[in-house]
Amino acid sequence: MSAPQARPPSARAPLPAMLNKVPEITIYFWIIKILCTTVGETAADYLNETLGFGLDNTSVVMSVLLAVALVFQFRARKYVAGIYWVAVVLISVVGTLVSDKLADDLGVPLAVTTIAFALLLAVTFSVWYARERTLSIHSIVTTPREAFYWLAILFTFALGTSAGDLFDEQLGIGYWPTVGIVAALIGLITAGYFWLNLNGVFAFWAAYILTRPLGASIGDGMSQPRSAGGFGLGTTGTSFLFLAVILALVVFLAVTGIDRTERRRGDLDADLDREVAALD
Repeated sequence: MSAPQARPPSARAPLPAMLNKVPEITIYFWIIKILCTTVGETAADYLNETLGFGLDNTSVVMSVLLAVALVFQFRARKYVAGIYWVAVVLISVVGTLVSDKLADDLGVPLAVTTIAFALLLAVTFSVWYARERTLSIHSIVTTPREAFYWLAILFTFALGTSAGDLFDEQLGIGYWPTVGIVAALIGLITAGYFWLNLNGVFAFWAAYILTRPLGASIGDGMSQPRSAGGFGLGTTGTSFLFLAVILALVVFLAVTGIDRTERRRGDLDADLDREVAALD
């Protein structure tokens, strides 16, 4: 019997026209995500209140910037760290502003906005799954899937803002107790994924949603005055501090490429070729 032959390039499954548009889920992903949620909370307050732009003007400016960032994101044919994370920072701010607009300007109760955003997110997931048969972020290789992904991201930020404000303010739980409660929930999800075979897609999205109130409560706790239970750094100090950390981490990822999923796929092909060659 002849020895197996190495696969010719044409025998491999063809790469999609668009490589996966989101990063590999690493510890860096979660750190930057939490920092982005914090910036979303503090930057919205900084522009709206500290600089006096007002909620309407801030919403318009940030929505335009988000639209521009998403144009670049959708035009890219693969994950680009700088473009992707700029979009995440901006969508975190816009999601916060949408929730604040409904609650502060229009007087919609936070309990109502929390339920409404939860329903919108559920509808997004339902339509996404009905059309694509997957909610995995490792399969964002078509424009429709990417559109569903970013719509879901927007609703997770808006939902997290409303839920976080509901716990922090109306229920009187406070910033740091909320951080502890949400962190414990994320810890339970993480334990379920690693040790109890919790579905990975469900675990990811559940943790992703919960990082929003976690980051928002951290942001409020750091920026609010000490008399209100905060650290007194202010929205300006908190926003620029966290933006600097985000920038440093994104530059690191862009240089090292350790969160690029297509690099991992290439490594797998190379490993398989070496294994086949060893049988010759």
